[in-house]
Amino acid sequence: MAGRPALWLGPLLLLSLWVSLAPASLLRRLGEHIQRVQESSGLSLTSGPGAGALPKLGWLEQPLDPFNTSDRRSFLQRYWVNDWHWASPRGPVFLHLGGEGSLGSGSVMRGHPAALAPAWGALVIGLEHRFYGLSVPAGGLDVAQLRFLSSRHALADVASARLSLARLFNVSASSPWICFGGSYAGSLAAWARLKFPHLIFASVASSAPVRAVLDFSEYNEVVSRSLMSTAVGGSPECRAAASAAFAEVERRLRAGREARGALRAELGACSSLGGAEDQAELLGELQALVGGAVQYDAQAGAPLSVRRLCGLLLEGRSNRSRSAPYHGLRRAVQVVMHSLGQRCLSFSRAETVARLKVTDPQVSGVGDRQWLYQTCTEFGFYVTCEDPRCPFSRLPTLPSQLELCERVFGLSTSSVVQAVGQTNSYYGGQTPGATQVLFINGDTDPWHMLSVTQALGPSEAALLIPGASHCMDMAPERPSDSPSLLLGRQSISQQLQIWLRLAKQSSASSGG
Repeated sequence: MAGRPALWLGPLLLLSLWVSLAPASLLRRLGEHIQRVQESSGLSLTSGPGAGALPKLGWLEQPLDPFNTSDRRSFLQRYWVNDWHWASPRGPVFLHLGGEGSLGSGSVMRGHPAALAPAWGALVIGLEHRFYGLSVPAGGLDVAQLRFLSSRHALADVASARLSLARLFNVSASSPWICFGGSYAGSLAAWARLKFPHLIFASVASSAPVRAVLDFSEYNEVVSRSLMSTAVGGSPECRAAASAAFAEVERRLRAGREARGALRAELGACSSLGGAEDQAELLGELQALVGGAVQYDAQAGAPLSVRRLCGLLLEGRSNRSRSAPYHGLRRAVQVVMHSLGQRCLSFSRAETVARLKVTDPQVSGVGDRQWLYQTCTEFGFYVTCEDPRCPFSRLPTLPSQLELCERVFGLSTSSVVQAVGQTNSYYGGQTPGATQVLFINGDTDPWHMLSVTQALGPSEAALLIPGASHCMDMAPERPSDSPSLLLGRQSISQQLQIWLRLAKQSSASSGG
């Protein structure tokens, strides 16, 4: 239960490098892969007082149901600690929140907030999200258990961990706690400040989709626009080639069994393409591949950038062949599958449903079942291409995606619609009203459409970085970083300086 002593396991290093072969969202698999690559590049500090250090691993005992004091069940929540730059118990604490996946040790060793810690003598703590990674309660992932998985439960964990960790590390009551997070965890960081302003002094929310939405058609609008952007290596010809490639895939799907068999062989598909559901799944995977090139453009570990994808799609245009863009898309599939270590492109609808129904966390993969549950019960976020201006296939449709909620969890479409509305009502959507929050987004990232990209007031700031992709500001610095990204990171540092100066003044005035 909250308030019990933390379980401390001492300095350990744990980094998982396996890649799930589950046929769930390709975007999630890409995200996991990129996170592992970026974290593995920062497992030790290369200079300064903590050179060669390893992070510490700890566990907190947390209430399974923090909203029911009579429920005595608990679970162990994993956290990582980097205390090498912590100057004193009065120094700030940078609390890095985990999201819909495993949180590795590299999360507190490199990239932000770890890169920002030396300047302010900060203690860096990474808190894994309940039901993900190794922070899965006993009892598995059946629906009765998953009712304890939500952003509200996660925020209760943040508040409980904030109090327990302050006691464990003897942190001064005057020390400011600043939350960091990216993507869904970025939303959590903003909401932690919104709901617990007495515990969280400020928050840095990167690529945070704070507005829940059922039909996220805006995602592909940004993908289409980015494929045309010369700033990231796109062009109008590239967008046209992408559209032609998808049209050719659909033509071959309609052309009969022999053509579908050839398509299966050329794309390296794991199973047949006879069923309409499987064909829609395939088209969805191909959309995710193109979307992933945009969402994670130019990041370390990303198999494809916009520039490279466009190069493949336009490689054979000189011969004016109708199938040239398709062959470019085929090569793009091969690049991604090789990078992810996958033998073939999996898209069986029946297999997807079967895997998502697995309740054993050791078998269910990288959190696909858990995240689907959260989309069904809180966020939606279903990417569609049903607008006539969308350059990709109209499949899969929104109803087919919503059907997963019914088939896997028994949740009706009306309940999902209601849940999305309740989420926006509870958190405020794109006008959350939280003070001392910095929202950071890149205009190449499709998720910026659901975030806060313009300042809502003097203490609710926003930064939109030109040419930056999803959570790019959080990644370890590289020589290839653009001037706009470098300037964006400087702005984050300056905002932190303002907040920490304010915290110091507040502590002095109160006699802390």
